[in-house]
Amino acid sequence: MRNIKIDDREADAILAWLEKKDDFKNRRIKRLLVLPDLTRTVGSPLKFFIDAILKIPRFKDFDVLEIPEIVNVKNNFDLLNTPPDHPSRRETDTYYLEKDWILRTHTTVMWPYHLSEETRKRLEKDGEVGALCYGKVYRKDEIDRSHYPAFHQIDGWYVCKKDKKIIGIPELTEVLVDIAKNIYGADVKYKISEDTFPFTNPSIEMAIQLNGNWLEILGSGVVHTEVLKKLGLDPDVYNGWAFGFGLERLAMTKMNIPDIRIFWSTDKRITSQFKDLNSAYHEVSKYPMTYRDISFVVDKNVSLNSYYEIVRDCAGDLVEEVKLFDKYENEEKFGKDKISYTFRITYRSNERTLTNEEVDKIHKDIEFRTKAEFNAVVR
Repeated sequence: MRNIKIDDREADAILAWLEKKDDFKNRRIKRLLVLPDLTRTVGSPLKFFIDAILKIPRFKDFDVLEIPEIVNVKNNFDLLNTPPDHPSRRETDTYYLEKDWILRTHTTVMWPYHLSEETRKRLEKDGEVGALCYGKVYRKDEIDRSHYPAFHQIDGWYVCKKDKKIIGIPELTEVLVDIAKNIYGADVKYKISEDTFPFTNPSIEMAIQLNGNWLEILGSGVVHTEVLKKLGLDPDVYNGWAFGFGLERLAMTKMNIPDIRIFWSTDKRITSQFKDLNSAYHEVSKYPMTYRDISFVVDKNVSLNSYYEIVRDCAGDLVEEVKLFDKYENEEKFGKDKISYTFRITYRSNERTLTNEEVDKIHKDIEFRTKAEFNAVVR
């Protein structure tokens, strides 16, 4: 394996520009960027998964890429065949630093980074190249025990000349089975079904049987001919396979981790439990929860994902869940194009008991930001 760290001067310039900004939006993005990459953090459950995958023999000659977390829209979406109207492109789903620059939404974005001039020369000479890339990715989402705005993925791809090998479903299946067996053991029960991704066609997904239930864990596909064209490779000459998946979901099911916030904990009572890939989490203590409700009237075009960002800004990791409790419209009472929302915000720490005083303070901050940013009327 060759470890390759790819620098991007334009991305560095965007980051330097970001450091000078101090508004709500950019403070939020800076907080996400300074979070540790848990796939490279010793003792993290996520690193155990990465280590197991890196040991798979089929990847021994692959490049291992470390790419920027700030990427341009062209690399993240356009070159990977993502339609212009795809929901993932919306500012309600993706963190935009400015019009053409975002926090990467997947590690699949490594494809255009991998195809440097040097890699293309190797591909022409050897007839094949492969790469793995893993790390943090970012997405605006709801707040509950299984979602966090920064999470981790791993992607891999292999491209070869067609006169060397024609890639199809059998090769995709072999790759997924290799990964599943290295994570869940040689006796893992699995099934394969069709799937759809913008950048691969045909595509498949794998589900494994865990605790009597079937769990979808891995996705794979033949690299889409349109993507090969966009990347400057002739699809009549080249073909390839690719896979990608999120790590938190796998770790939570395999290690009995009930709350995604546990991955980010620095509490030694928690971190000391993770020794290897077969570790099982045991709750340190079930600290009590408390909740507060908030009701407000706001324009209908306000995105709920944007509202969840405000809650995260004010409460950090002290909020376990934000649940939409009620919504209704009444033009006579609230005005045209207005809607009333009621949320129940559940506060709970995995490490200590929260006081009513600190929860009240956080909740007042949320009310203030709701009024200030959304021009909402808190009821």
